Amino acid sequence: MNSHLAELLAIGEEVTDPEEEAFLLFSQEIPTGNLGFIDSRATSLDVTIRGNEYSIHQSPTLLSSSRAGGTTGAVLWKITPLFAEWISSPSNPLWIHSFLSSDSVVAELGCGISALVALALAPTVQHYIGTDQEYVRRLFRANLDANAAVNAPSCKQKGTKSKGKSATKKLQPGGNPTVANVTFTTLDWETDQPGLLKSCIESEAGGGRDAPHRNDDDKEEDLGFDLLLSCDCIYNEALVAPFVRTCSEICRLRPAYEPSDESEPHVGRPTVCIIAQQQRAPDVFETWLRETLREFRVWRLSDEVLGDGLKSGTGYLVHLLLAREKS
Repeated sequence: MNSHLAELLAIGEEVTDPEEEAFLLFSQEIPTGNLGFIDSRATSLDVTIRGNEYSIHQSPTLLSSSRAGGTTGAVLWKITPLFAEWISSPSNPLWIHSFLSSDSVVAELGCGISALVALALAPTVQHYIGTDQEYVRRLFRANLDANAAVNAPSCKQKGTKSKGKSATKKLQPGGNPTVANVTFTTLDWETDQPGLLKSCIESEAGGGRDAPHRNDDDKEEDLGFDLLLSCDCIYNEALVAPFVRTCSEICRLRPAYEPSDESEPHVGRPTVCIIAQQQRAPDVFETWLRETLREFRVWRLSDEVLGDGLKSGTGYLVHLLLAREKS
């Protein structure tokens, strides 16, 4: 195993027993509150991430509709801004250990309408694909467009002040857009083929500068991703199996995790999968973990790595997954 991967895996504790993990996590005191949304009645919300102010449009009407297939992605949930801040921070171990870089291609499952993780992370990676149901597309794109002028890399650092106002910065129209490298596509966890995800990048970008670079010397085109993300998609036991299967199929577009691998740091690197979720029902969590351990090795990230927003006791959990070698 190359040193970068070994250092990355040191940021958490490996999980091997779903019942033990569920008991450990759910025997702790968990903050009480609603299902996890910020404000399900508001049509827009202002959110600050790492000194950047985003205006997020949402749809309370759609959330309360009887649309088949669910509508939970129609509003912004509490964990999403916290996760977006954590994953986009330069101090995140994925950046420190070079598993995220300006050349990275990232995919997100169940991105929802906010596009918030994409807005926070896309300016610093090569390309970002958000996936969800078709009803999400319009508001996802609207939120990208509405916040296109927010320039994350050049914003003031959190905690600074200017003339007594909050430490946020928003570029005027005509500023440096940061979302040209974001693609949205539908992905049905039960019927669609994850191997086709990257083709939608080239289709939207026209094969131009926003499409991922190809190495003509490679024998095979890399259909995989450097990072697969999911934020608060685990709440319904019926969705667990197709969700885990989709995660596995996407991660297996790259080589699986092999502890004895002595390859070069940038050759044969596996897809890192990060699953963030709110603690709700212990039986659903245990079902997810049991299903996940069949396909992945799993690490629960430490409080030191997660920081105050996502650490133990906040009601949120973050696990790192690496696909196992098929037996």
